[in-house]
Amino acid sequence: MKILITGADGFVASNLQIHISQNKNHEVLLHNKRTTESELFQFLETADFIFHLAGVNRPLSEKEFYIGNADLTKQIVTHLESLNKKTPIVFSSSIQALLTNPYGISKKQGEDSIFEYSKKTGAPVYIYRLPNLFGKFSKPNYNSVVATFCYNVSRSLPIVVNDADKELNLCYIDDLVTSFLETLDGKLSTGFVDVTPVYTISLAELASLISSFRDNREKLLIENVGQGFTRALYSTYISFLPITSCSYSIPKYEDPRGSFVEMLKTKESGQFSFFSALPGVTRGRHYHHTKTEKFLIIRGKAQFRFQHLVTKEYYELVVTDENPTIVDTIPGWTHDITNIGENELIVMLWANEVFNRELPDTIAAEITK
Repeated sequence: MKILITGADGFVASNLQIHISQNKNHEVLLHNKRTTESELFQFLETADFIFHLAGVNRPLSEKEFYIGNADLTKQIVTHLESLNKKTPIVFSSSIQALLTNPYGISKKQGEDSIFEYSKKTGAPVYIYRLPNLFGKFSKPNYNSVVATFCYNVSRSLPIVVNDADKELNLCYIDDLVTSFLETLDGKLSTGFVDVTPVYTISLAELASLISSFRDNREKLLIENVGQGFTRALYSTYISFLPITSCSYSIPKYEDPRGSFVEMLKTKESGQFSFFSALPGVTRGRHYHHTKTEKFLIIRGKAQFRFQHLVTKEYYELVVTDENPTIVDTIPGWTHDITNIGENELIVMLWANEVFNRELPDTIAAEITK
């Protein structure tokens, strides 16, 4: 399928064309400000599907709203009609199409041209009245306040919050692209299309959350970034990091036994660390009342020993890096780990709580067997 994307240099189009290009059965035709009218007409003659994403939202004069939003749309559908084509069109409009400002009026005129084309030809059309969008490839000081905040915070530049209580309705770019792709597959009804989810957040909350991504990095702390709005916003923030800032040093604690490094801490799901032990070295020799841990041998060979605090029941096992095995420490059992290999032992460790030096829940004890 040949798919035409107008406004190909824009934020939305940049994301969309990458997703479409992942399907080798599609050929993407790209229209931008440098495309001539003749080239556009050639695209329209061959395109099987159109994503009309070109538009103007920050012009030097009001006239440019109508040229970029209304007139271009009219030009596209008029040429399609002259070709007797009924090519499906996805049109990126705006929630401001309901308003009477020049931008909103120009977008509404674009919508009307699209619907008139559909009525005349029977072509499937999909109109998206989009709220504020955010995600990778967005431009600071242009696309959205999210892009501006992410850009500035990631570079330790100041951000300005003029109206802290102002609420924003935000749509994540990947959710929009997913919906766009569903129109390609004929999974959506024609007409107006709503994108979900739309996230609502105050300007102050947005600034605070983005700032926490930067600040918590230094604390080795990660937010709950696995789902929902925080997942999308965190990904967007990370996409704004200068490539030279993609790495950062963390503390390493060393003694004659080996080294210990805390990697990542969470607010609700504990922390991740790793440690090393030289040949013959034993670590641990303690028990926990509530804390639990999971060990994974990354390199080497280790002996784990356990002894019940009350019954004195004893258990041991040997684990190597050749057979990846998770070893749980159980509350109420003294435990230790000894490097019984010939090389340095490296062990990954997860604990269900962040280490608290004031309340470590780690009590020294020897295994008596």
